[in-house]
Amino acid sequence: MFIGNLEALSRRAFLRRSSQLAIAGTASAYALGLAGIGEAAAFSSAGGYKALVCVFLSGGNDHANTLIPYDEYNYRQYRAIRGASEAGGVALSHDSLIRTALVQPTDQILTDDLRYALAPTMPLLKARFDEGHLAPVLNVGPLLAPLTKAQYNSKSPTFPRPPKLFSHNDQQSTWQSFQPEGARSGWGGRMGDLATANNRNAMFTLINATGNAVFLAGEQAFPYKIGPNGAVLVNALKAGKVYGSAASSVALEAILRSHENHVLSADYAAVNTRALDYGGFVVDAMSRSSLKTKFPSDNSLASQLSAVARLIAARESLGVTRQVFMVSLGGFDNHDNLLGKHQNLLGKIDGALDAFYCATMEMGLTNQVTTFTASDFGRTLTSNGNGSDHGWGAHHFVLGGAVRGGRYYGQAPQISISSNDQVGQGRLLPTTSVDQYSATLAQWFGVAASELPSVAPNIGRFETADCGFMAPQVPAPTGFNPS
Repeated sequence: MFIGNLEALSRRAFLRRSSQLAIAGTASAYALGLAGIGEAAAFSSAGGYKALVCVFLSGGNDHANTLIPYDEYNYRQYRAIRGASEAGGVALSHDSLIRTALVQPTDQILTDDLRYALAPTMPLLKARFDEGHLAPVLNVGPLLAPLTKAQYNSKSPTFPRPPKLFSHNDQQSTWQSFQPEGARSGWGGRMGDLATANNRNAMFTLINATGNAVFLAGEQAFPYKIGPNGAVLVNALKAGKVYGSAASSVALEAILRSHENHVLSADYAAVNTRALDYGGFVVDAMSRSSLKTKFPSDNSLASQLSAVARLIAARESLGVTRQVFMVSLGGFDNHDNLLGKHQNLLGKIDGALDAFYCATMEMGLTNQVTTFTASDFGRTLTSNGNGSDHGWGAHHFVLGGAVRGGRYYGQAPQISISSNDQVGQGRLLPTTSVDQYSATLAQWFGVAASELPSVAPNIGRFETADCGFMAPQVPAPTGFNPS
């Protein structure tokens, strides 16, 4: 359920609406959704709109060259472990960090008096940190329960660790769902399960702007797929004829909608049906929204976020007050040529996220839209030559007007390959769990404490479910009745 000024997310209401749509059938469900647009828009105005945007960095982002030790002592440790770039190592030069050095909050002292700089190709996000809208969350990763290095090394079942660590597919799934590859639902999708009752057009609760990912799979809710230009349309059916034949068009549509009694076939048909039924509606809704914010060209992440921004601008036409989005950028599995490849990728993140934040400013929604990063895992602090290998914990960023930015959250790790906060080669042993990270975002989104275990199943094993990087809920207006 939701708390504060948000509509109560009762499972009964969600199931009731799901059964209504199922009984009505696809075409009638579409009509029912359209009929509810006015009511949904009115609620959006009263209760407020909120969106979460997950930016997944596929391949395992090298956090040590994203958020870099800048103070003299810790930079020397970093350079000694990673190797100087002029000698073939992967440490960034200290001079290159001057422009992106972060101002340390006067009331915050990190481990070993650490001071950080962002990567040299991230000056725009550095400015967002300075403004108080960007928060680094330190050493985040999957955990089943708090874990020490001694407990990790014991390999005792008394101290469980996430299965299949350091594996791309499994850790992508674990980050997104808390289970290795094969999981059926992710924590973004489970938030969508709760939020669907708030949206008269429930099919637009979860929006996937990237490839297949379990993050947006709900127990009940199903993500709507978009491309860089918005709705994904079946081009062959746009004109109503296939190879000049209306009969062929009808036959193709029937094939796309049909399925056998098999879960994969049914899911494929469901995706096709949603594209056929709702594509035109989405195109029309987006065509009526105009944004002046310019997004970088030749940047796939920026293209995805531009489509997300245009969908958010069309939120009232779509009839939604709560949405979860997913975008992604690949290329982070840099076992070699780290300096060249990685800094280019971080520059793309910098331009794309800043443009998206500017779009939320244009829409007057900076406090209603929160963007956060995720990745397979962090990487080793040691270099394998001119790259880095698979790790575990990593630093991540949260961006938005409701973010308590300009300071750090979580525990800063030592810059070391022998300390108790790493498990070999500088692979960070997480000190903030993905459960805590997701629970903090979920509570801002409106999920009540009683519902947090349905989003973050391990949250009860950790000391806190609130990492502190999100501003508290705004109290409900006097007399507001969410029902």
